[in-house]
Amino acid sequence: MKARHAALHLLSILVGAAIVVPILFGVLGGFKDNGQLFTNPFGLPDPWIPGNYTDILGSGAFWRQAGNSVGIAIATTVGVVGVGAMAAYIFARYAFPGRETLFTVFAIGLMFPFAVAILPLFVLLREMGLLGNPLGVVLPQIAFGLPVTIVVLRGFFRGIPPEVEESAVLDGAGPVRFFWRILLPMSRPALGTVSVLAVVGSWNNYLLPLIVFNDSRWWTLPLGVQQFQSQYSADTARILAYVTLAMIPALLCYAFAERQLVGGLTSGIGKG
Repeated sequence: MKARHAALHLLSILVGAAIVVPILFGVLGGFKDNGQLFTNPFGLPDPWIPGNYTDILGSGAFWRQAGNSVGIAIATTVGVVGVGAMAAYIFARYAFPGRETLFTVFAIGLMFPFAVAILPLFVLLREMGLLGNPLGVVLPQIAFGLPVTIVVLRGFFRGIPPEVEESAVLDGAGPVRFFWRILLPMSRPALGTVSVLAVVGSWNNYLLPLIVFNDSRWWTLPLGVQQFQSQYSADTARILAYVTLAMIPALLCYAFAERQLVGGLTSGIGKG
């Protein structure tokens, strides 16, 4: 038993190191120059060079791309959570013909890779006139985010005792009022989970904004990273600084919501 625990601890340390070491390399590398990166890639900067970060933070293009990413992520999250919560409520609390079949269709969406749909999606967005429009990114992200949102929230909604709804009905609350005033406040852990997944998924999306936005004024940070890397291909330290700044919001989102994220996923899956 002790050997098993030791092996699990060792595996956890190795997995943690595989995640933390590249992040630390990027963060510290941004405080170096190229000479330090080649002579002392894994050591502390000597001297520290904050100019890589301050130059990027003083760039209007960086903040414009960050603003685009934030706006698209917020719109996607509101749409995914709003539509997904209403759909999950129907799947969880109402019985109707074909319910399980329709739910299975949404569940199959979890196995449908986004890249497979990129060509027909591009044609559809072109026909709808949404190329170059933020809605061309937001709407597909909502559609592809619905499967995991519905699966998680349905499981959580089904775990809420029927007595709660019966008491609400006796107090005069209809289905809509029960959903907004009682069910959603009780489901904050699950709502937090799907919100974090939607925010991070939108923030890291590269392929969809790439095919939708031709105007650099609408570029998001993943596109900005690619453009910055092409522009400063010889300045590795500056590129590391840009990548670090671009990933900080997603890392902070995960860090602050880590416990809620794991709890919401396990509760939703366990009750589904």
